[in-house]
Amino acid sequence: MNKIYPDAAAALAGVVQNGQTIAVGGFGLCGIPEALIAALRDSGVTGLTAISNNAGVDGFGLGQLLETRQIKKMIASYVGENKEFARQYLAGELELEFTPQGTLAEKLRAGGAGIPAFFTKTGVGTIVAEGKEIREFDGEQYVMERSLVADVALVKAWKADKAGNLVFRKTARNFNPNAAMAGKITIVEVEQLVEIGEIDPDAVHLPSIFVHRIVVNATPEKRIEQRTVRANQE
Repeated sequence: MNKIYPDAAAALAGVVQNGQTIAVGGFGLCGIPEALIAALRDSGVTGLTAISNNAGVDGFGLGQLLETRQIKKMIASYVGENKEFARQYLAGELELEFTPQGTLAEKLRAGGAGIPAFFTKTGVGTIVAEGKEIREFDGEQYVMERSLVADVALVKAWKADKAGNLVFRKTARNFNPNAAMAGKITIVEVEQLVEIGEIDPDAVHLPSIFVHRIVVNATPEKRIEQRTVRANQE
């Protein structure tokens, strides 16, 4: 089966629809599928529930979809760096489901592994646990968290072979493997595409079974969220 598509718009065609749940990899602006996000914006789909660690920044990453009002709900662990996110949430225009960062990662991983729910100590005694089942194990309280499965996952990887085996680069791996696992259909944006067999099996970070479509973006922008440099010491 050919998984390679000529561009991001073609990779999304026939897949994305109004009202879907979309899982998006990345941490801040590190390892985000920027070409796929831009194509999702241009597709015009609305009423999306977006699962992501955060929502990018104003005007870039998922921040673009907030500006165009295509996202109705965010499931996220961090909402800083984005004034439009804060404005919409405080104005009651955007639904928000706060989820602790480690819990969010596990909810995605569990969804991809076919595990419907799990128990964790994180959030017990806080608003995170409100309305959720609490159970005691070995004298400690745990909150039950439901796993997450997305209609579509948008993921960024460094390298893929034509079968869809993926290699991520350093910290850009972040939430991407878990998001990929959780997607019913997973679309991956890569910088390098190689022939099957060119990636050592021991070097594969995510196997091809989780990948349905691939698009090459050889020259991503790779913005720096907050550039910090040392003062001139002269």
